[in-house]
Amino acid sequence: MSLADAILVVHAIVVLFIVGSMPVIWLGHFLGWGLVRHFYFIIIHLLLMGIVAIESILSITCPLTLWEDALRTGGGAGYMHQNGFIAHWLRKLLYYDFPVWVFTTAYLIFFLLVVATFFWVRPQPAKFRHGIPSR
Repeated sequence: MSLADAILVVHAIVVLFIVGSMPVIWLGHFLGWGLVRHFYFIIIHLLLMGIVAIESILSITCPLTLWEDALRTGGGAGYMHQNGFIAHWLRKLLYYDFPVWVFTTAYLIFFLLVVATFFWVRPQPAKFRHGIPSR
């Protein structure tokens, strides 16, 4: 596996975490799962989606996309030319050819849903013991 493939896998995991956490939080809220109220889980989810929304508003390409593209093209022009099997399918899941406004609108709506969820499914305050976060 190349470094570009590794970055693509990390990117897919981040996207899966952001998108997949929303139904998990709501399902967990109704089923009483403690994890969905874990302070760091909720904050990381909110921050990651906030970063995506800000990048979209400011027309900033995700650094993971830039790094992967630079590794695949050797810093030259072009967009992800090498195609391993897993990389091929992960790219098909992550990258779409839609107008930028479609992504910005979707990211902002999803971010607002994440913020609303933050207020509906309140995280438990982080507990500290001797200055160190504890469970």
